[in-house]
Amino acid sequence: MSKELIGALDQLETEKGIKKEIVIEAIEAALTSAYKRNYGQAQNVEVNFDQKKGDVHVYAVKKVVDQVYDSRLEVSLDDALQVSRGYELGDDIKFEVTPKNFGRIAAQTAKQVIMQRVREAERSLIFDQYSQYENEIITGEVERQDNRFVYVNLGNVEAVMSRQDQMPNETYRMHDRIKVYVTRVENAAKGPQVFVSRTDSGLLKRLFEEEIPEIYDGTVEIMSIAREAGDRAKVAVRSNNPDVDPVGTSVGPRGQRVQAIVSELDGENMDIVEWTDDEAKFIANALNPAEVIDVIFDENNERACTVIVPDYQLSLAIGKRGQNARLAAKLTGYKIDIKSETEAETLFDKSGSDDSDDSQTEQSSDQDADETADQATDETVDSATDSETEDAPETSEDDGTED
Repeated sequence: MSKELIGALDQLETEKGIKKEIVIEAIEAALTSAYKRNYGQAQNVEVNFDQKKGDVHVYAVKKVVDQVYDSRLEVSLDDALQVSRGYELGDDIKFEVTPKNFGRIAAQTAKQVIMQRVREAERSLIFDQYSQYENEIITGEVERQDNRFVYVNLGNVEAVMSRQDQMPNETYRMHDRIKVYVTRVENAAKGPQVFVSRTDSGLLKRLFEEEIPEIYDGTVEIMSIAREAGDRAKVAVRSNNPDVDPVGTSVGPRGQRVQAIVSELDGENMDIVEWTDDEAKFIANALNPAEVIDVIFDENNERACTVIVPDYQLSLAIGKRGQNARLAAKLTGYKIDIKSETEAETLFDKSGSDDSDDSQTEQSSDQDADETADQATDETVDSATDSETEDAPETSEDDGTED
């Protein structure tokens, strides 16, 4: 050990930001373990590192006692008084036991400790650095890929992008410069691990903030995003300034602003719709470009509704493979059932017919009841007439003829 080590520690603190005192403490602890391991000593030992000269001293620490039972850990009061008249029972005395060849072991141990501390410090710095980029966009270079990941070099660390985070319409080649969204940063055992994505909705939000100053400063706010990465996305925006059109501002003159985002996402289509507190209107906006005639909310399910569209726009409202309706449902948070105008009329006519049939059934029942009552009255009258006829006296045909 020498003053060169002190210079190295000073340089390490300057370049890596690793405190010299922390490294020295680690070196002393490592040297204590190395001494016990190499010299088979069980006594309590301390290693002191001279920060001025770079020398290492090993001391055996013994307690002053009346009667010594273990000479490796204890020293008698008489022996202690020979060292210094100031020692008393219970005091600790340090005896230097530095081996002659301990300098070589100390140098090797110090080197290992310093390298370990440097690695730990670099990992900590990288973790702290990229933790700040979590949920942000960063540009990296594609290095390689395998069956599971695309590996992106971000400068000080290699980030990984899993298959579900890769755009289905993109091919990644070595040395390609791409923008990625940092989803999370983990401080793993082998070092910081950064996970990035090209499919996360957060990437789209950050791209809008980069391209559109009004979104970045909060004049226009992104309220919701529904995205099928690589194919199509819907973005709901609102303006916090009544003089600013949120959709027009986001699209830009001749669509220049949104086109820059589309180009970055390799042709992913964008639908920008206006967000409003009127849920029916918002649902109608979300189904853009289809025209909506009416939105009927389900009384039994507060997050479900039926949307009525013109017959000729039914397929447009549903979209290819149901994509437009699916994205609109995700954007609004509603379960949307789309019906054409004809289907809606048939449905409502049938519903009205069922109500009419019920009314006619009730009327028929009332009529049958009336007829039954009338029939019962007639039968009662006939019965009473027959009874009167039976009770009347019989008249003889011969009565008064002979006279």
